[in-house]
Amino acid sequence: MHSKIKVNLGKLKLKNPVMVASGTFGYANEFKDLLDLKKLGAIVTKTITIKPRVGNPMPRTCETPAGMLNSIGLENPGIKIFLQDKLPLLKRIGIPVIVSIASEESPEEFVILARALDKITGVAAIELNISCPNIQKTKLIAQDGQATYDLVSKVRKATKKPVITKLSPNVSSISEIAQAAESAGSDAVSLINTLYGMSIDIKQRKSKLASLTGGLSGPAVRPVAVKMVWEVYNKIKIPIIGMGGIMSAQDALEFIIAGASAISIGTANFVNPGAAVEIASGIKEYLSANKIKDIKELTGSLKI
Repeated sequence: MHSKIKVNLGKLKLKNPVMVASGTFGYANEFKDLLDLKKLGAIVTKTITIKPRVGNPMPRTCETPAGMLNSIGLENPGIKIFLQDKLPLLKRIGIPVIVSIASEESPEEFVILARALDKITGVAAIELNISCPNIQKTKLIAQDGQATYDLVSKVRKATKKPVITKLSPNVSSISEIAQAAESAGSDAVSLINTLYGMSIDIKQRKSKLASLTGGLSGPAVRPVAVKMVWEVYNKIKIPIIGMGGIMSAQDALEFIIAGASAISIGTANFVNPGAAVEIASGIKEYLSANKIKDIKELTGSLKI
């Protein structure tokens, strides 16, 4: 049977629910010879800041059991070079481009970036990365409900484009932060960003990362991410983009059944560049095999 796999995230329309996560797919040009980019639901760019960032010192990544740690530090060319050199290539692909943004010092930088992107055709939506654990800040915006509400409210006034708020798992109640984002006007939330982690070289007695700690991703975090998606789904009405250790269609389906309307592929891109396309195909096969006419029927269908 023919199953509908299109999804709507507010005003953002995707031909399938599979996107690639910020920071794991570059600006798509790096993957153009490895898979058919047109088969993706959407591309989320590396996070962009106002000024260029060189990122954290090397080494920035290391493998861990069933996952990896990274401390890239939001390396990016800055908004001016992104719009000039990176976005034209992304626009030519012909699928929705979601631009991830972050601030270095003041939350007001999110507003400046959102205003700049609001005028740009080819930008389908804006993701607010308020949850990156790899920049030198004592507290993330995503760890404070009021700070999240205040920021999303300001960005909401600065742009008419769909706004997606990316949440941190490093909190006592992720559903409270999600509710704050929803109340402030976010069109969707994406979760989870990476968990705080550390790995030590016992011979040198040093951290394997130059910045000591980093963000843990990969299959090791998936059960945590699925649980948090389910928790948030039961507290908000706006769509959820689920992510965290998705390596196969089966993994993706866990998130959808828990409450995600769409999913994002991260660490899997480093292992298998074609993972996202394979997962989209696998989801469609599952719907057909189980005689599910529309993927919307599957979202939040967990039986209690």
